[in-house]
Amino acid sequence: MQPNDATEDLKTRIAWLYYMEGLTQDEVAAKVGINRSRVLRILSAARQDGTVQIRVTTKLSHCVELERALETRWGLSQAIVVPNPQDEAQLRSIIGAELGAYMSQNLTANMTVGLGWGKTLSAAVPAIVPRHPDGIRMLSLLGGLTRVSDQNPSEFAWRVASRLGAECYMMAGPVFAPDATTRNALAGHLGMSDIFTRARTLDMAVLSVGDLTPHSVFREYGLLTSDELVSLEKAGAIGDVLCHFVDAEGQIVDHPVNRRVLAVNPLDLREARSIVLASGGWQKFAILRAALKLLRPGVLIVDDLVAERLAREPL
Repeated sequence: MQPNDATEDLKTRIAWLYYMEGLTQDEVAAKVGINRSRVLRILSAARQDGTVQIRVTTKLSHCVELERALETRWGLSQAIVVPNPQDEAQLRSIIGAELGAYMSQNLTANMTVGLGWGKTLSAAVPAIVPRHPDGIRMLSLLGGLTRVSDQNPSEFAWRVASRLGAECYMMAGPVFAPDATTRNALAGHLGMSDIFTRARTLDMAVLSVGDLTPHSVFREYGLLTSDELVSLEKAGAIGDVLCHFVDAEGQIVDHPVNRRVLAVNPLDLREARSIVLASGGWQKFAILRAALKLLRPGVLIVDDLVAERLAREPL
């Protein structure tokens, strides 16, 4: 029997005995009547699916200093800075875990929350504490992907909604329409137009950013052609916010691709009570700087290497 065949009760009991009561793996195995190797597999699965969440509650003093510097420099209500890991591939998961913890602590009943998508945001899902339905509404702020190979980052909104027992509003269309006319027709559909209207008065917006490096989501999933990406770069684009391509100063560039994106315009989010921006990695510095100028978020979750550069940005 595989660990994912374990009942929720068994998984929770094993996690409780090991993490909360301090029993050894052998003692847990004897208590629940299974072998030690299966206990180990179930504990590992519990970490991965968010049943067990382990956080270091104290911070490096350097990260705390950077948080205060970012708050002062960018007018943030809160900055959350995480140490850059030894393995850069782990950074997305670490920032995602911080985002999930932030959302769990700050979501309250009857809030309307707008969500972007991306791999960093998807990494937050296991860290979001499940709750009973209490009137929270989740809005996906952009259309979806039509081709994926592993995990679909555009499913972030409904995955969060499922975890929170929330109502979910989805943009049931591709993030890039074939042309501006089709995009406008889709956006004008009754269900879609409701999302665009609600997006102007959000309680919270949770966003990430995308870059134009060879490893960007646009290249990975073939969302745009090579010629389109080259053309965007020639127009001054350095990355995207909600799949709207922006320049280094946070201005949305005048380009045909931006006229066919099925997504809420980032400028329409400025009236949200709170905007949370989460991303990291050296390649995201320029687009994070641009997004800070464009969105003026209240909360930023980022790694210490990027935080250092952002904190030094001249006024």
